[in-house]
Amino acid sequence: MLTNAAQLNGGTPLYTREQRERRDSTAWTTVQGVLAPVQFLIFLVSLFLIVRYFLTGEGYLIATVSIIIKTLALMTIMVTGAIWEKVVFGQYLLAPQFFWEDVVSFFVIALHLAYVMVLLGDFFSNDSKMWLALCAYSLYLINAIQFLLKLRAARLLQASMKEHESEVIA
Repeated sequence: MLTNAAQLNGGTPLYTREQRERRDSTAWTTVQGVLAPVQFLIFLVSLFLIVRYFLTGEGYLIATVSIIIKTLALMTIMVTGAIWEKVVFGQYLLAPQFFWEDVVSFFVIALHLAYVMVLLGDFFSNDSKMWLALCAYSLYLINAIQFLLKLRAARLLQASMKEHESEVIA
């Protein structure tokens, strides 16, 4: 089992002992743990409203408001996540443990902010704006899956290492 979990996470634990202690002792871990599912719930509601708009032609305003709320949630989780990364890994972003997740997050943010700019400038049709939001949401979903897979792999590896340690001790 150690081999499978190690392969999922590149063969090394996600956190050193010191990083795990910092992660477990900082309030920013709780903040991230609360904001991530809240943002996902906002995403689901907003996605429903966008799809409803496309299916019925109604609800453009509420869908637009939901996208703005989703963008604000994204920006909040990105700022607090950068602080969390600084506390745990010693740098605000692009720590090696979450490098690719952070890189994709930048593109997610860029697409969300592009939507806001297009909205404020009224550059595209309403349908085109909603399609841009759906592109941003698609990349957000990929990014969320990245994080979930990374955290799952870390948990599997940690459980595997504990199991291996108990076998060695026995």
